[in-house]
Amino acid sequence: MQNLETPNDAAPKPAPWNKGKLVGPKPPLRPKHVWAIRTKLQLEGRTRDLAMFNLAIDSKLRGCDVVSLKVEDVAPHGQALDRATVRQRKTGQPVRFELTEPTRETIDHYIKLAGKRPGQFLFASRNGCDQPMSSRHYARLVSRWIASIGLNPSLFGTHSLRRTKVTLIYRRTGNLRAVQLLLGHTKIESTVRYLGIEVDDALSIAEQVDV
Repeated sequence: MQNLETPNDAAPKPAPWNKGKLVGPKPPLRPKHVWAIRTKLQLEGRTRDLAMFNLAIDSKLRGCDVVSLKVEDVAPHGQALDRATVRQRKTGQPVRFELTEPTRETIDHYIKLAGKRPGQFLFASRNGCDQPMSSRHYARLVSRWIASIGLNPSLFGTHSLRRTKVTLIYRRTGNLRAVQLLLGHTKIESTVRYLGIEVDDALSIAEQVDV
């Protein structure tokens, strides 16, 4: 039987999903970037966005966990807790995090202003309080925050917020185990890869060598 299939009949190969895109781990924000975004959101009176930004930095949660938070997760009695515990969607494991005083203040102000109650999503969808904000919408907000201070939003993402505080902790203490616990990683190797510390350490050593 004659084979009618020719090279021209073959289905065209789909373009790679990452063609023309910057891929790889998103870098953390620097302290000056964090303060610049906070200041801008405060000046613009964007109460919800400020609460979400501060909470994302402090909690070190993935974007899907940030948008899934309910009021009782961080403020079960109407006021934000010093420490909260949530179960991660990706791993199913609980992770505990601290809420600094500035973050608690912005959350309390947002809850009061928005009239949030236990049982409701902290950051609800525009379709109603019974649905959480989508991860895609959260990512768009992060891009806007980044762009608002003059940074290229394509270089950063929601993981930039997750990585910001733990990167500072590691640089100041060198305590990998603490960072592992804060991120909720089950293996220390995952923390090493996530922080990219082997590359950072190698570059630091190289910078100290004169040739």
